[in-house]
Amino acid sequence: MKRLIRMREMSDNQKGVIKKILARGEIGKRIREMGLVPETPIQIQGRAPLKDPVAVKVRDFVLTLRNNEADYIIVEVEDGKN
Repeated sequence: MKRLIRMREMSDNQKGVIKKILARGEIGKRIREMGLVPETPIQIQGRAPLKDPVAVKVRDFVLTLRNNEADYIIVEVEDGKN
């Protein structure tokens, strides 16, 4: 079963597909310019010791996002699977 969650809620090594970007304006533009667009597969690579930022694998590269940026990204994940 699939469900929608915010990227911030994903666990380490969990995979998902971006479904929606809620950010508008400059932050929305920045997120999209990094390649985080709807229907893009992603995987959480890990988090800093204080849980912020989060490392995300997108295509063949890894980028980091602050949790407040990850809150704008809605991801479809498999329920109960990493």
